[in-house]
Amino acid sequence: MTTPFIRNHQYNVIKKQVKHLQNTYKTVSDLKIIEAVKHSALIKITDAFGELAEEQKQMLVRIVELDTVEDLEQYLLSFKPYLLAFPALTGKQLVKLFPKVKKLKAPDTAAVDLDSITYLGWTDIAQNKLFIVYSMQGETVGIEGRFTPAKKGVCFLCNRHEEVALFTAITKSRPANASPDYYKAIGNYMCMDSSACNSNITNVEPLEQFIRNVIK
Repeated sequence: MTTPFIRNHQYNVIKKQVKHLQNTYKTVSDLKIIEAVKHSALIKITDAFGELAEEQKQMLVRIVELDTVEDLEQYLLSFKPYLLAFPALTGKQLVKLFPKVKKLKAPDTAAVDLDSITYLGWTDIAQNKLFIVYSMQGETVGIEGRFTPAKKGVCFLCNRHEEVALFTAITKSRPANASPDYYKAIGNYMCMDSSACNSNITNVEPLEQFIRNVIK
């Protein structure tokens, strides 16, 4: 049995392609079109991964062998044991990630499905702040910023049209000759509901680039 190797955003890619193929089965009778959709789905799934062991590749490749909606559902469910869980952080560990925040209202991570999140995100309405915790290159990092609700818009993380907020964070970088009150802020629109965002995100590069821009 192979060890867990699928991150949440990669599972979302698989889920998205399975749903697309299921819809194709329900609406298309041309076998050539179905085969084309199958192989397109496989390419998109494998592109979401880096180097894979042969056993892992064979698990993914099975999608081109399946011919029913039910088979595809079982295919999707078969990956559940191979999901890489988000780090199980305690409240004290979360507080340490944000040392400058007084009375941090950290979420109860015991109530979070860690298999189903790419990042841990929450808001503090009283402080008008949004917090993000993410594991990058083996290190867990946290960033914070102001949020301004903006109704409907496209989230820069999951690329879906959702209820979004403008998330603005102050970067740590500063010019050598900067004045003491100098600061630089960067912002982008992201989902207000982090659980919805986590269920849709298929590419972590925008998130990682944003974090790098904040903490560098």
